[in-house]
This record gives sequence, structure tokens and C-alpha cells, in this order.
Amino acid sequence: MNRIHNILVIVDPTTQQQPAVAKAAVLAEKFHARLDLFICDTKAAQNVRFAEHLRKSPQAPFGTSLSGLLDALAAPLRERGIDVTTEVTSADPLHTALVDRVQRTCADLVVKDTHHHSIAQRTLLTNTDWELIRGCPVPLLLVKPAAWSPAHHIAAAVDPGHADDKPRLLDRCILDVASRLSHQLNGELHAIHAYIPAAIIAASVAEPPLVIDVPAETLEQERRARLNEVLALTAEYRLPPTNVHVEAGDAKEVLARVARECEIDVTVMGAVSRSALKRIIIGSTAEAVLEHLPCDLLVVKGPNFAELL
Repeated sequence: MNRIHNILVIVDPTTQQQPAVAKAAVLAEKFHARLDLFICDTKAAQNVRFAEHLRKSPQAPFGTSLSGLLDALAAPLRERGIDVTTEVTSADPLHTALVDRVQRTCADLVVKDTHHHSIAQRTLLTNTDWELIRGCPVPLLLVKPAAWSPAHHIAAAVDPGHADDKPRLLDRCILDVASRLSHQLNGELHAIHAYIPAAIIAASVAEPPLVIDVPAETLEQERRARLNEVLALTAEYRLPPTNVHVEAGDAKEVLARVARECEIDVTVMGAVSRSALKRIIIGSTAEAVLEHLPCDLLVVKGPNFAELL
């Protein structure tokens, strides 16, 4: 993980709770970084605030300025010795403005609140979180309301054994980021690998499909092989055996279960850029996992991400 100098925090003007600001402040202190508190006021956000205004104070004039909100958020952070800048702008769509902000300000990390989205929202509507997962060129930390534990458990979700070098480079990026984050927070690093056994895949795609009845010995042999791959990948990070988790199953289910059992605070995952058409058809594992994880999600891209856009 490269040195973090500038953290861009996306402030949601439609809510009082700002977990992204609180967690970004912790990281700013640990990394000695500057915070950029940024509001991009969209038409949708303005409508939400206006509806809330009508509900609470229908007779009072509706104030559109958001500078006061950022000043109130920045003041206690500056008292803690954090260098904080603030800015409000208006633009649509939100994700395009945010990616432009990342590029113009040379942000090293983006931190944003995330909320549960219904199936209808996830599949039928444009969503800023999904677009940022796909297009943000720097690490993206999507945070949920729950506070981090004092132990700061950080998990790297890896997938060794790929056929080419690009995924291996991405696994290395994931581990480097997770390790650096764990170190700076004085936390504990875990590695998680979820996989579908090859014998089960082969049976399911056969023509006609075969009855899946794989010997336990065959499954155990693959599990040991997968474990050895993960141990080789993580050797330099010197993880205790109890912190290496290799489990058969769907990635989103395995990652969510391990996160709950090990009280993970942040799971670090990679996202691979795809063409616009493939994005729609294939989607991203990171996107599917986000809905299931009980913890925050830090999405990183490989070193050649910009070339793939």
C-alpha cells in the first residue's frame, strides 16, 4: 500500500450520522494524512432534504447552503490536530463527479458511507456505490454504521491459483493494502479464500448434468492444495495458522460467515475492470459481497487498472 497523504471523504448531506467521517479521521491520525470533506449536492439529495424540511418545519425558509454542515464536521477534527479541507459542489450524476474529484485532488483513498440496497435498486437503478467500485481508480473504503473494534481485525480476501499474472498481482495488492492497514491500526491480519471445488463444478457443467456425489477424499485433497497455495501467497506476512481461512462455498457466504466469526472490521477485496457490457452481464464479486458483509469493505484495484478502463 502506497503512503496515504490525502483521504477524500464523501459526506452525505441527507443524514445526521457520518460514519465515513469518523473512520476516515481515525485513518488520518494513523497515517498522518489530510482529510478532504466533500459534498456533491445532487438533485436527488436536494429533494430528500426538502422533503425532510417540509416534514419538520414547513413554514420556515428552506436553506440550501451546506457549508455549515462541513464546518461543523471539520471543527472537532481540527481540534484533534487533523488537517481538514472542505468543499461543496453540485453535479449529476454523483459517481462521475466523485471520480473526477479523486483525479483532480490526487486522493490516495476514498471513504464513503454505504447502506443496504434492495434487489430492485441493485439491479434496476444506477447506484453510486456500484459505480465507484467499478470506476474509482484508488482504494475505496465503503463503511457501515457499526464502529470498529479496538482490536481492528482486517481480512484480505484472496484467490490464488489463477492462470495468468494479472490476478496474482491483484492478490498481492490486496495483501499489501490489508497488511499496511492492519499495521497502522495496530490490528490483526487475516486471509480468506473461498472456492467452489473443481469436482463439483465439473459435475454441474457436464452434459447432461451429473449427480453430484464427490468422494470426501477428493474434496479434502483439493482443500489441502488450496490451503498450500494460500500459505505460499501469505508466507511473507507471517500469519498464524488460525488466521488463514480456506473454505469451500460461495464467496459472499464464506466471507460474511468468517467476518462474523472472527469479528472482522474491514474486508479488503479486489475489483477487476471490465468492458461496459461485461460489467452489466457479469457484475463484480465485490458488489455481491457488499450486501452480505457485516463489516466495512475496502476495494482495491491492480496496478494496471487505469489501462483497463
